[in-house]
Amino acid sequence: MQVTSLVRELAPRLVQMRRDFHKHAEAGWTEFRTAALVIGELQKLGYEVNYGKELFHPDYMAGLPTPAELDRQMQRAVAQGADPNLVQAMAGGCTGVVATLRCGEGPTVALRFDIDALGQTESQDASHRPAAEGFGSVNHGAMHACGHDGHTAIGLGVAAVLMQIKERLRGTIKLIFQPAEEGVRGARAMVEAGVVDGVDYLLGAHLGFAAKETGLVVCGTGGFLATSKLDAIFTGVPAHAGAAPQEGRNALLAAASASLNLHAIARHAGGASRINVGELQAGTGRNVVPATATLKLETRGETTEIDGYMRQEAERIIRAAAAMWDVSVRIEPQGSAAGAVSDADLAAVVGKVAPQCPGVTRVQELGLLGGSEDFTWMMDRVQKAGGKATYLMIGSQIAAPHHDSRFDFDEAGISIGVDVLVRTLLELQGR
Repeated sequence: MQVTSLVRELAPRLVQMRRDFHKHAEAGWTEFRTAALVIGELQKLGYEVNYGKELFHPDYMAGLPTPAELDRQMQRAVAQGADPNLVQAMAGGCTGVVATLRCGEGPTVALRFDIDALGQTESQDASHRPAAEGFGSVNHGAMHACGHDGHTAIGLGVAAVLMQIKERLRGTIKLIFQPAEEGVRGARAMVEAGVVDGVDYLLGAHLGFAAKETGLVVCGTGGFLATSKLDAIFTGVPAHAGAAPQEGRNALLAAASASLNLHAIARHAGGASRINVGELQAGTGRNVVPATATLKLETRGETTEIDGYMRQEAERIIRAAAAMWDVSVRIEPQGSAAGAVSDADLAAVVGKVAPQCPGVTRVQELGLLGGSEDFTWMMDRVQKAGGKATYLMIGSQIAAPHHDSRFDFDEAGISIGVDVLVRTLLELQGR
C-alpha cells in the first residue's frame, strides 16, 4: 500500500528528528525550539499553520514558569537554532501549534501530539543509549522521559504522509501539537480557545505506558483519573519564637493541619478517589514563628464529578485550617484533567486497520491508563458536542519506566504510530 511505502521512506528521518528533539528537551510551556522546528516543517509541507497566543485561553494556562524563566528559555531556544521571530511570536509560553489541511466536504478529524519534556536530568550512564549514542539531553533539568519526543516525530510523520496522499483525502484534518501535558497543564487552555470545536473525530496516542511490547496496538483507553493540581500558599505573621510568640501567626502549623485533615476526606461511593500532599515548604528559621508555607497537593477521581467533590472538600479544609490558625491562604490551580472513556466504535476503526500495518503483531481492544492525561479535556469537549474520541497506545519496549532518568523506547514504534494513525484517518473518510 502507498501509505506503508511512504512511511518506510520517512522512517530514518523521523528517527533523526526524534533524536534531535530528545537532545534539546524542553519542559512544559518552554518548548520554544521544539515548536519552532515543528512550525518550520509544517510550513514547508504546505499546511495552514497557526501558533502563538491565539491558541490559548490565558485564564487556563496553569503552572506557567516565571517571566524571567520563560525569557531565559526563549534565549536558549534561539541559541540552539530556533527561528527568533517564531520564538518571539510564542512569548509567554504559548508554544502550541495547529496545522490544518482542508480537502473539501467531509468530516473534521483532529490528531493530538504532546511535545513537552519532563523537568528532570537525564542519566549519563554509558549503558543509557541516548548518552552512549550522543543524543542525550544537553539541557540540564529537562529530559524526554515519557516519549513525547517520539510523539512529536509521529505527528510530523503523519503530516508528511497526508500531504503526499492529499488527493485521496476529504474534509478537514487538524494536527494539534500541544505543550505542557506533564502536570496536565496545557490542553485545557487550548480547548477553551476553541482548538477542538467542530471536530467530528479525535485521536490521541502514547508510546509505551500500558503497551510495553513493540508491535502491540491498544485501540482505546479507559481508566483515566480526573485530577486537580493545587498550590495552597499560607501567609501568617513572623515573631520571635522565644521573646514574643504570641505576636506570631503560624503558617506552618496551618499548612500541617490542612495536610493531615486533607487525607481524612471521606471517599466517594461513586468510584475511586485519591488525594496526596506531595510537598510542604515553610519557615525561615528555628527561632522564628513561620510566616509562610506552601502546600502542593493533588486530587483525583474516577470521574470529573468525583474529582470535583475531592477538590471542593480539599479547598474547604485548606480554608478552615487557615481560619483556625488566623492566617490567610491563597489557592492556585496548577493543572487539571477531566475523566474520559474512549468511544468503542472509534476504537473499533483503529482495530480494523491496525492489523494491516507492518510491524503490528497484536491488537488489543482496550487498555487502562490508571493515571491522568489532559488530552481528556479535548475528548470531553468533542464528545459533549456529539463527536467521537479515542486514545491509542502504541506498543514499544522501554529501557526503564516512564519518568525514569534512564527512559528510552524502541524507535520502531514511531513508524507503526504513523502508519496506524494515517490508515485510521483514511478509514474514517471511507477511503
